Amino acid sequence: MDKKLVHTPEGVRDIYGREYSKKLAAEKQIHKQLNLYGYEDIQTPTFEFFDVFSNEIGTTPSRELYKFFDKEGNTLVLRPDFTPSMARCAAKYFMDEDVPIRFCYHGNTFTNTGNLQGKLKEVTQMGAELMGDDSIEADGEMIAMMIESLLAAGLTEFQVSIGEVEYFRGLCRQAGLSEETEYELRDYISGKNIFGAQELLSEKGIDKDTCDMFLQITECYGNTDALDKAESLVSNECSSKAVERLKKLYQVLCAYGVEKYVSFDLGMLSKYNYYTGVIFKVFAYGVGDAIAKGGRYDNLLGYFGKKSSAIGFAVVIDDLMLALGRQREPKVTEDTLPVTITYSEADYSEKLKEAKALRQKGIRTVLVPAYHCNK
Repeated sequence: MDKKLVHTPEGVRDIYGREYSKKLAAEKQIHKQLNLYGYEDIQTPTFEFFDVFSNEIGTTPSRELYKFFDKEGNTLVLRPDFTPSMARCAAKYFMDEDVPIRFCYHGNTFTNTGNLQGKLKEVTQMGAELMGDDSIEADGEMIAMMIESLLAAGLTEFQVSIGEVEYFRGLCRQAGLSEETEYELRDYISGKNIFGAQELLSEKGIDKDTCDMFLQITECYGNTDALDKAESLVSNECSSKAVERLKKLYQVLCAYGVEKYVSFDLGMLSKYNYYTGVIFKVFAYGVGDAIAKGGRYDNLLGYFGKKSSAIGFAVVIDDLMLALGRQREPKVTEDTLPVTITYSEADYSEKLKEAKALRQKGIRTVLVPAYHCNK
């Protein structure tokens, strides 16, 4: 056999044994927390039509999708992101529903990126979507549920950074920027690349005062004082309302008792264009990227024919496990690790009965020949 065949392609890996047990244990705790909030399980296909993740919708760039064709010639893609699939599903099966819909999901996503920098091309995600509720209370529920899910999985040292897409969009409209310039500037602001942003704005002929206003967005982060500073920078209604919503959201999070995990960053933006309001990311020590992220996407369902507000989040389980490993040992409940019973030819029947009794009680049990243990 070709030795190359026993190895995995770049960007994917095998997970087994103790490591996989820890991952399953974390997933079990998160799933339990999502169900406690009344979120119903849903499973969508691993691959969808290309248009579900098209540029018009504002999801993953086409060059980063795994694309292939079916026998009818349709272009299909492995899902890079769950949210558009959730929106499509809601539009198909709940078109006439007026009450809020709560989904939770679990599965793998696939991103065909060449610039890995230690990242995997296939990762496991768990998340939730709340559709049909545009309230600040819905924003608070989603963020609080995410925090409580991470705590349930055993993570204690992390920070949720919260921003607002409409704040930045309001500034862009105030400055009269084109959509193309807005997208380009967003990358610079999100990456805290002040020099790149300054050069772009100068090229577009933006006056100095407006240019300084954009650059100061990168300094609007931290506690609620950051919101006051952000509010003082703007004179347009869209941005002002965005800050006001964040202040009210903070009060909701205080009511949940999770405010100690929360900070604000008005310069934080997302590569996904479908976000329309509050966005948030979770960062933990020792992990270079966000281990969880989400936000409000009130226009996305409209692409599939259903007008509805929506908000959701996803936890990248692989990154969560890395964070748990840097923090301390992940939670693995006693029933996750099997009981081992050794037997010989003489006492096999007796040991088998013992193993069967334990299994009937729901205890995982492994029968191992004694000679294996003596090797």
